[in-house]
Amino acid sequence: MNLATVSLKSSVPSPPYLGSPIPRLLLNSPISYLSRSRWFSVFGGGNAGSVVSLYHLNHRRDSSCFCSFNNIYGYNDAVVKDFDIATLGNLCVDIVLGVPQLPPAAPEDRKSYMEQLSSCPPDKQFWEAGGNCNTAISAARLGLHCAAIGHVGDEIYGQFLLDVLDTEGIAMIGMNEDGDKNGSEASYETLLCWVLVDPMQRHGFCSRADFMKEPAFSWMTELSGDVKMAIRQSKILFCNGYGFDDLSPALIMTTIDYAVEVGTSIFFDPGPRGKSLSRGSPEERQALDRFMQHSDVLLLTADEAKSLTGMDDPVLAGQTLLRQGTQTKWVVIKMGSKGSIIITKSTIACAPAFKVNIVDTVGCGDSFVAAIAFGFIHKFPLVSTLTIANAVGAATAMGSGAGRNVATLDQVLKIIRAADINEDEKFWTSLLRGKSDSYKIILLSKMAISERNCGSTLVSLQNVVPQLLPKLQPPSRIKDVVPS
Repeated sequence: MNLATVSLKSSVPSPPYLGSPIPRLLLNSPISYLSRSRWFSVFGGGNAGSVVSLYHLNHRRDSSCFCSFNNIYGYNDAVVKDFDIATLGNLCVDIVLGVPQLPPAAPEDRKSYMEQLSSCPPDKQFWEAGGNCNTAISAARLGLHCAAIGHVGDEIYGQFLLDVLDTEGIAMIGMNEDGDKNGSEASYETLLCWVLVDPMQRHGFCSRADFMKEPAFSWMTELSGDVKMAIRQSKILFCNGYGFDDLSPALIMTTIDYAVEVGTSIFFDPGPRGKSLSRGSPEERQALDRFMQHSDVLLLTADEAKSLTGMDDPVLAGQTLLRQGTQTKWVVIKMGSKGSIIITKSTIACAPAFKVNIVDTVGCGDSFVAAIAFGFIHKFPLVSTLTIANAVGAATAMGSGAGRNVATLDQVLKIIRAADINEDEKFWTSLLRGKSDSYKIILLSKMAISERNCGSTLVSLQNVVPQLLPKLQPPSRIKDVVPS
């Protein structure tokens, strides 16, 4: 398996995101980074030290000045949204190993198997950043200013994760400020996910979260001031179903309510956990319902949408979820090799997938989210947003593994320029039949001119690509560093 690291370093040590007066943030890290000769910015009042650096970026996208006005909650001034996207929880280290056979199905046997693996840590070449790191890295490589909110332990795995995030220009905001450590030592360690691959390239996954009755970090009971500041200064807060493995439903609901309060858009991808959460404890069901009600953007696979609505038709399932949400603007349905759709109150936008040689689909959905966020922030047309997202997912599928192996910007641009999409007229005709009476339907097509077809407006990929490419070019940067 190819686990080669992708290096994305520019000629100057500036992080890969766009025009923000606070380019990097490291707060409340369990490991001191301030002894290193790296560039950091810290919120006032934090305890991360006095190192300050300023970056002045001479390229600023027109959507980077999101502001929040919310006098109801005591914020009388505009809040500048310096972060494009912050991820919540689900920070882990994936350890990818080839094994003769996948772990046993029985929970006790599986736990013993994992403990045996953990007793002898494998070489660092098998480690990779996982979980929400995939989304954050993908977003940073598209040029977004990103933060990862979560917990990592004070050991070699936590150090590794912090190093990866720092190299990618992603801020790390620790959630454990002034936490009372009354639990077991394991409760404070970095989460590990063992990604096991058998000789037939089948995957098995195991982590200690699989065997815990409570979330891994159930000792976290409230949001720290640093976390609140990061959420308040983010345009988007991204959460997924695996966050319930880290954080208690009560803390998750507190986070949702705070994001709504301060005008931060919520993106939620329930993932495979959505089905079990919908049948879980009363607290889990309540937190899931809070997400479904208050998320601005919901992202699901067709199977996940079916599991939450009981509807086979992904469009009808998406429309149902849209109606149920009080704040939902988009429902995004991922359909693998067929493509993806965005459903709004008035429109169904559809984009076939790009044709690529698929090596590994791990991380495709995570990186897809980053591109949807990119289009949402920059107010792209729906079909253009899907085009970017499909390209990012396709580029990730061409590599092996996730983390630092997710799509690079160069790979995404190459796929978009190739403009080779997997059109399946029969599939799209069947999916969209009878839906044009109430919705405007937009379908991406190879055709050179826009036209109507079976109730759909065909949008030419040849017209979309020239509009996208300038938006995806890396910004030029200059830096102005104030020495410590």
